[in-house]
Amino acid sequence: MEIKKCNSLEEARKEIDRLDDRIVELIAERNAYIKQLAHFKNSIDEIKADERIEDVINRVRSRAIELGLSPNLINDLYIRMIDAMVDSEVAEFKNARNF
Repeated sequence: MEIKKCNSLEEARKEIDRLDDRIVELIAERNAYIKQLAHFKNSIDEIKADERIEDVINRVRSRAIELGLSPNLINDLYIRMIDAMVDSEVAEFKNARNF
């Protein structure tokens, strides 16, 4: 990971805004794949796959540590994101089957 050396407050803020835009785009992309998952599953219980959620959390916590980030911060962000995306996937599942 290469970080640009900024020469002003404005330049640093511009880079943060650029990254925020990318982060939101990546979350939207992730959510689009989550919605696709709903078409491969047979039940709502299958959507709420605790083992898979645990695997994802462990993986991103490890990655956070590698990058010098707080694993607790990443854990909290992912728990919140996964909860919302599970809801999105359940809605997609129900819509696909006209529940």
